[in-house]
Amino acid sequence: MLEDGYAAITYRAVAARAGVAAGLVQYYFPTLDDLFTALLQRGSDRIVDQMNAAATAEQPLRAIWRYASNERGAKLMMEYMALANHRKAIRAEMGRGTKRVRAAQLEALQTHWDRYGLGDTDMTPASLLFMMNAIPRMVLLERSFGSRTGHSDMLQMIERFLDRVEPK
Repeated sequence: MLEDGYAAITYRAVAARAGVAAGLVQYYFPTLDDLFTALLQRGSDRIVDQMNAAATAEQPLRAIWRYASNERGAKLMMEYMALANHRKAIRAEMGRGTKRVRAAQLEALQTHWDRYGLGDTDMTPASLLFMMNAIPRMVLLERSFGSRTGHSDMLQMIERFLDRVEPK
């Protein structure tokens, strides 16, 4: 998907990469939506585990930022978003996975929220999480179209914020 896009995914292509017969892939995944759904579930499980580990880490915000800023992960998410735009089953699974990941992130962040000293601001843990997840993905999306206006300023601002609330 990362190399050629979701439209290039076929039973034959998957089987060739896995070194198995196409019929075997189709046996376990009767439709390509079944395959994509299984991959989304597996990916969501892995990310939820990472975010659960972040809850006990010293710097959960930085762990969340690293996850959201992972270029490969963001590119894969954009491919799934494009796919979900055309397939309801994928859209539903993406919704479930996103809710699970965000809930794990929120739990990790709320564990440490009081020490950040943000109680007297309009920022809530949920609003901060939304920004931390959305900004790097939007930067990646805009860069893919050649737009870079404000990106470095925004990324530097977030790094300064992280340095303030979770000093290295």
